[in-house]
Amino acid sequence: MASYEIVGSEPLRGEVHVSGSKNAALYAVAATLLTSEEVVLHNVPLIADIDELTDIMAGLGTLVKNDGHSVTLKTDSIKSTVPTPESVRKLRASFLLVGALLGREGSATCPPPGGDVIGSRPLDIHLAGFRALGAEVRLEENNWVVQVSTGLVGTRIFFDYPSVLGTVNLLLASVLAKGVTTIVNCAAEPEVEMVANLLNAMGAQIVGQGTAHISVTGVSKLHGCEFKIIPDRLEAGTLLLAAVATRGAVQVTNAVPAHLDSLLSKLEEIGVSVHYDRSGFLEDEAIHVSCERTLQPISVQAVPYPGFATDLHPPMASALTQIPGVSFVHERVYDNRTLYVSELRKMGAQITLGSSTSVVIEGPSRLLGAKVNALDIRAGAAVVVAALCAEGATVVEDIHHLDRGYEDLAGSLTALGANITRR
Repeated sequence: MASYEIVGSEPLRGEVHVSGSKNAALYAVAATLLTSEEVVLHNVPLIADIDELTDIMAGLGTLVKNDGHSVTLKTDSIKSTVPTPESVRKLRASFLLVGALLGREGSATCPPPGGDVIGSRPLDIHLAGFRALGAEVRLEENNWVVQVSTGLVGTRIFFDYPSVLGTVNLLLASVLAKGVTTIVNCAAEPEVEMVANLLNAMGAQIVGQGTAHISVTGVSKLHGCEFKIIPDRLEAGTLLLAAVATRGAVQVTNAVPAHLDSLLSKLEEIGVSVHYDRSGFLEDEAIHVSCERTLQPISVQAVPYPGFATDLHPPMASALTQIPGVSFVHERVYDNRTLYVSELRKMGAQITLGSSTSVVIEGPSRLLGAKVNALDIRAGAAVVVAALCAEGATVVEDIHHLDRGYEDLAGSLTALGANITRR
């Protein structure tokens, strides 16, 4: 099993380019199932989860051509509406194929998906939405069977919780439905907005994306297109937090500051100097952070977008171990997001659980190199950020999780002066 050896205690300095968004690319790849025509996606990150999803889709009938950071997908016809169970159980985003297959073929059979073990992530919202559109949903031999006999029909759907995957799945299912589908209290994440924009580029009629109220007017057919995936705000955030943790000065390029509002606001509250061209706030550009001033402890709440991203909770906690005073991080999205705490404690972090979803951090902690595990994608980011601050060498095991979420985290950090060796 691959691992990182990281020798820390050096400030990160320099410039680094952010990859395309992992989550947005997964949603976009699934969306291409809705047309028989060719879709070309650019700025696609080279990560394991994308490979896993395209392999699943190849089994459904999709022709996949990879050319660096561009992927061409064409599904002339659907050969199967049953994604490979073994693969689906590895990747939670694979459940989006249900919405796409239901929209195009009127049928899908899929086991409960896998992914990071970060707490309860029920499928209730997805399944209730499919039923509202007129589909029959039943569980047979641990497989969800979703079918419609006379076609999906648009309706008004209210979400109890603004589920990201639930919103995307309902978009995929409803774009070819009859009539108008309205989703209220849906997710407003940039990745959701982007996949709606992709679907519109393919001929869909969606309005309201990027807000909590989306309306979809069904069309009879979608066509192919070329489309660029947005930058990965979570990779950008991880790199910015690594810079803060090491008291460095880093410029992150190909980022969208508007997608990082909550993080940049918290960094400024800490006392970090944050600079970007505010006149081009919605464009891909550079964000520069440096730590010349005295930094202050803060309280953070991880909540749905546009609030502080749950995926940046773990690396933020690592950065806060280096700031004098008592900081708090409260998790309001996943009930098992705090798995990283035990790993940081192995390195000497003064970090405790106030509850199963709240973390208390007393800084600054003197971190020492240790053998730790990347328990999931973002817990892995947390131990990497901590290792960059630690005295001596840290060995991070199970980095296959990091490979699922970051194109080349070690390479990006090495470009900023980090001492990381992959073994």
